Amino acid sequence: MSKTDMDLSLLQNRLGHQFSNAALLRTALTHRSHSSAHNERLEFLGDSVLNCVVATLLYERYGELDEGDLSRLRSNLVKQQTLFEIAQKLEISRFLRLGEGELKSGGFRRPSILADTVEALLGAIFLDAGFNAASGVIRALYIPILDTVDPQTLGKDAKTLLQEYLQGRKIALPQYNVVATHGAAHDQQFEVECLIPKLEIQVQGAGGSRRAAEQAAAKKALDEAMAVQIKPPATIKRRKQQGAQLKLIGIATDQSDFSTDKA
Repeated sequence: MSKTDMDLSLLQNRLGHQFSNAALLRTALTHRSHSSAHNERLEFLGDSVLNCVVATLLYERYGELDEGDLSRLRSNLVKQQTLFEIAQKLEISRFLRLGEGELKSGGFRRPSILADTVEALLGAIFLDAGFNAASGVIRALYIPILDTVDPQTLGKDAKTLLQEYLQGRKIALPQYNVVATHGAAHDQQFEVECLIPKLEIQVQGAGGSRRAAEQAAAKKALDEAMAVQIKPPATIKRRKQQGAQLKLIGIATDQSDFSTDKA
């Protein structure tokens, strides 16, 4: 067995699928910069299989979620970043077949190339052994991911999460104000302030657009709000104790004044 075959055997073990047609595996690992027999058609096929299996997984796992939430979860689970992380776990960069130019420019580390290769591999497995085989591989890759995500928050931006957090605690929604802008019109940086008066939170975020700055500020505000809410019993108890002490001081003062007057 050649070193290349040994390497491909290692990848197949990691995938949990042994190819009957090794040519499909080699094609799935071939970037268009390397050969005209590249993996883009397999990528197209694998994308469809992946979406179907992930949708089924979510449907089975989260019976309480509506269509919108299921779609949000799926789009985040099949996006480039997630596939890139799967590729890193499988060490796919070791097995890629790239053209000389892509090799020199670091294509074996490029998230888009690695993510596309994962989809191509899934398409190759589908052609090699059918839908059930591809589904089994996808489930093995994704169930550990699903075990670690919060379906209520995955894919939601910071402003949405902050709004939901405050609404759930009957706290007024935050106020966002642009406090400064910097740079030329074509390259502006915005600074936005986020205020939550009831929690005494006042933070700022920066970004290349007003929306990005608001998101950055919302993220900071959410972190602070959660920290405040984690410690309320002690804070409330301390404030009550302080209030009681003030009342006692007031009563003692009143009694002292009364005694003095009486004397």
